Amino acid sequence: MASKPVIFVLNGPNLNLLGMREPEIYGSATLDDIAGQLEDQAATLNVELEIRQSNHEGHLVDWLQEAAADAAQAVILNAGALTHTSIALHDAVKAIETPVLEVHLSNPAAREEFRHKSLISPVAKGTICGFGALGYQLALNAASQL
Repeated sequence: MASKPVIFVLNGPNLNLLGMREPEIYGSATLDDIAGQLEDQAATLNVELEIRQSNHEGHLVDWLQEAAADAAQAVILNAGALTHTSIALHDAVKAIETPVLEVHLSNPAAREEFRHKSLISPVAKGTICGFGALGYQLALNAASQL
């Protein structure tokens, strides 16, 4: 029997603090809550998930390369603040053929000026932002159809 397609869900700095950090911006759901919702959805979509979080840029770069090496169907990436600063993540997304879907809980364009530019968006397959935790579910639905 063939194995299920794998989708990586990668989360960057401070996303481990979801539910505690600025809930008026990021919502009250924790990263574990979001992961549980995604696992339930993945079962109905017949895909497997590899869900990870790190506060370290290099881990995210390594995991993007791992997703490509493992022939993952897609990557859902919430790079957090690294979205606006990391040329290394830009280059890692650009270097792999695996489609990357950029996700943000808030709408960066409606926030501080320094959040308006994403270094990930130009090399991502698409971006979903401003829908809170629902954005991950929307991204998973899209990723499962790629």
